[in-house]
This record gives sequence, structure tokens and C-alpha cells, in this order.
Amino acid sequence: MTEMLFRDDAYLPTAEAVVLEVGPEGVLVDRSIFYATGGGQPGDTGRIEFADGETATVTGAVYGDAAKSEVRLLLPEGARQPLPGETIVQHLDWGPRYRLMRMHTALHLLSVVLPYPVTGGQIGAEESRLDFDLPEGGLDREEITAAVMAHVAQDHAVTTEWITDEELAANPGLVKTMKVKPPTGSGRVRLVRIGTDLDLQPCGGTHVKATSEIGEVHVAKIEKKGRINRRVRLRFGPLA
Repeated sequence: MTEMLFRDDAYLPTAEAVVLEVGPEGVLVDRSIFYATGGGQPGDTGRIEFADGETATVTGAVYGDAAKSEVRLLLPEGARQPLPGETIVQHLDWGPRYRLMRMHTALHLLSVVLPYPVTGGQIGAEESRLDFDLPEGGLDREEITAAVMAHVAQDHAVTTEWITDEELAANPGLVKTMKVKPPTGSGRVRLVRIGTDLDLQPCGGTHVKATSEIGEVHVAKIEKKGRINRRVRLRFGPLA
């Protein structure tokens, strides 16, 4: 199993790791600061450093098993490969990671402003989206943007806590997504809380510590994607 350092400290930019296995599926490590692709959020990039100072680029990270208990780092073809048992130093591309943290947290606020079932989503460093089960139109970009930014300005704390699989099963209302369910089977599920009671939902992604860190965001576009699907796109910066 891989210790998911990014779950406990999303701000950790570097950390040592021991290589457990090397293969075509990537480099399996005993602990990872690299978020593995999942939940609509892309895997992190960066580099690994060998004992002699040489480095190899990390182009992404993925889960190595169905239970999502292993993280494998992806290296470019032809890159130097570490050896099993070797200790490496992981270095995160902090700029892209931090933008993803800000965006992911902003999407949680968007789900507060639009309290409808979520049918899909994608997180990006420049633009992100959520799809809502919302048959009727009438969504207003300016109103939604203002509501999200009000929560940003209120500087709500963003914290995490854990519950058991059984507690989640007893509280199905915590899950906002219709198609993607939080991973269960390990015995516990991580919840992300914003403010005291503004939002609480299962999430394995990376987030900022306070909503004020999100900065300025706006609703860039609202699209109709089917009879009961509305796609809301969020971008950084002021509303044009």
C-alpha cells in the first residue's frame, strides 16, 4: 500500500519515498505527494530525484489497483528508472497543483450555490465544470458568480474528517454525485467540510485551507447537455 501524503497535507511540495516496484504501469512508491488521477481531477506532475542528483520527470500519477491503495508515478519513455528498494525524493510541480486545489474547492462552492444532483465534472488548472441534473433553464451567470464569490470572500475554513463506510451508508445524502460514488471498502471515507455547516461531502481530492485562497473565479459558460443536464463552466478571473 502507498501512504497518501497528499490526503493529509496537500501543501507538501517534496518528500522522500522508497520504490517498491518498477514496471510498464509506472513506479510504485511507498508514499506519495503526487495526487493520482481520480474523481475528475488529473494526476500531479513534477520530478523525482535520485541520490546522485539526477532527476526524471513525472508526467502523472495513477492508482495501481482497483482498491486505490497504490500510487504509481508515470515517467516518460526512455527516462532513467529507479530500482526497487531505492530511496528517491519527490518534487511536486506546485503551480499547477495549487491551481487545481483552488479550482476543486471552488467547485464545492458551486455545488452549494446550485444544490442539485451532480451528474459529472472535470477539474482543470484553467477551467473546470460541473454537470447538474437540472431540467429547467434560467441559470444566470452573474448571479451564480456573485454567490460563489460571496462564499470565497467569507474565508470559510476547509477541513477534512473521516467516517466509516457504515456511517456513509447511513447518510446517503452526503453524496452529491449521481454517477461517481466515493470509494468504499477500506473501512473509512474522507469528508471535506467547508465552514461549520456550509458544505460537507465525501471527496478524495486536494483543497485549499480556506475559501479566500481560491481568488477570483467566474461562471464562464452555461450549456445544455441533454434533456436534464446543465453544464456550468468555471474559470479564474473576473466575469467578462
